[in-house]
Amino acid sequence: MKIRNPLPAAKTRLEIIPLIDIMFFLLAAFMMVSLQMQIVRTLKAGLPTATLATATTKPDIVNLTVQKGGQISVEDRAISLPNLYTLLTNRLSLNTNLPVYITGTRDTTHGNVMFALDFVKQAGVQRVALAVKTPPGQP
Repeated sequence: MKIRNPLPAAKTRLEIIPLIDIMFFLLAAFMMVSLQMQIVRTLKAGLPTATLATATTKPDIVNLTVQKGGQISVEDRAISLPNLYTLLTNRLSLNTNLPVYITGTRDTTHGNVMFALDFVKQAGVQRVALAVKTPPGQP
């Protein structure tokens, strides 16, 4: 005679969710270790410069250069701040989309360039850009 157990028989289960978590952890750990082991080697490329290219200057662009002491020059001519303000407002009245490029010399400070940028914005110019030039002799 067979006697039944009133408790249901518990079946064994294998939980795979913790195993998946462990596998993702191991995958991430191996990826991080393999990235640290990679040695990056680069070559410096000296790109050729154009010898026949000519600079195109447009008459409606104002190029400002900020010198070391904060002196501002327009197209290699030193100019005072009141004269610069009148120049910018006169050119702005002729062309409302007047672009102004501000270039700082190598030994000027960031504060002098930002002063020139604020001054140009106070004159009402909306299109202002900071021009960056590579020094001659450097790639």
